[in-house]
Amino acid sequence: MPWYAWLILVVAIGSIVGGLLLLRDTANKVELTEEQRKRVAERNAEMDAKEAQDR
Repeated sequence: MPWYAWLILVVAIGSIVGGLLLLRDTANKVELTEEQRKRVAERNAEMDAKEAQDR
């Protein structure tokens, strides 16, 4: 491959990795109370049961 193809490839991969790292660094962690965690777990269990029933 010519040198400019390698350059384009490196820039593309670098921008993808850089974007992912930036996204990870700026992500906000969601703090949930115990009650909210319990509701999420119940909802997940309901959806899993519904999905298993649909199969």
